[in-house]
Amino acid sequence: MTSEYTIKIPATSANLGSGFDSIGLAIDLWNSVTVKNGPFQIELNGFGEGELPLDQNNLVYKSFSRLFHEIGETIPQVSIECENQIPISRGLGSSSAALVGGLYAANVFAGNPLSKFDLLNLAAQMEGHPDNVAPAILGGIQIGVYDDQNLITSSVNYPPNISLVLYVPDSIMPTDNARNILEDQVSRKDVVFNLGRFGMLVNSLSNGDLSNLKFATQDLLHQPQRQQLFFPMKNIIKGALDAGAYGAFLSGAGSTIIAITDSREYTIGYEMADAAMKSGIEGNIVVSTIVNQGVHLIDQGENKCQ
Repeated sequence: MTSEYTIKIPATSANLGSGFDSIGLAIDLWNSVTVKNGPFQIELNGFGEGELPLDQNNLVYKSFSRLFHEIGETIPQVSIECENQIPISRGLGSSSAALVGGLYAANVFAGNPLSKFDLLNLAAQMEGHPDNVAPAILGGIQIGVYDDQNLITSSVNYPPNISLVLYVPDSIMPTDNARNILEDQVSRKDVVFNLGRFGMLVNSLSNGDLSNLKFATQDLLHQPQRQQLFFPMKNIIKGALDAGAYGAFLSGAGSTIIAITDSREYTIGYEMADAAMKSGIEGNIVVSTIVNQGVHLIDQGENKCQ
């Protein structure tokens, strides 16, 4: 492999309200990983700078090493530079991006012995579920399910004019806390509530009729419980819907809230920020889109970050 190359990995959002642990989408917000021949060194700029480890415990390097373990080859001495535009601990797939980035970078270094589907299976195994890693690798909107040990994914069509309005709070929401608060058992009534809405979510996106997303992004399996950790959530979602968003939901385990729209993006973002501010929360508005491209090796003419 060439002595230096750069890959890019998109941010992702899982659940989309009603599709808990089953669906995710890729967002036009990117981390990049540049790999050079040794000696070993990790440099990190952007989100996580001064917080994330710069030794063998770095997740990009751990997943880079894991691939060589899987193919039975010696881990090479490399220098890794990470440029992080994806906020950490905000429900935007930063850990999945690091994991996928390390695996993909190692696969390129090794001469691509594994297929994209092999990488997806390995990433999902390491992550524990496919909802973030599937769109990070495949792009677009992806449903992921297991049949025994076999991972099956399916792409969901969506209208090309969709915009995503992200309200990214300054406050973090650690994934472990957000998952541990969930109950082990749920009622049949709540499961039926989500099943109908998940079907409506996929149908609305596929046929381009977004008018039902207000209902399709509703949830009883995880958002009400996570409300206890992030009390402004309901108010921010309501602010987005009142401003004209088709649907809005907690992104992954939070704390980011995402609204889906095809117009008035900054009005929606302002109303989300205003609702958050009235609840004592500060944050940033990001307007973005869904991207069909997942992790990839960049061309020399393509910037590391967009």
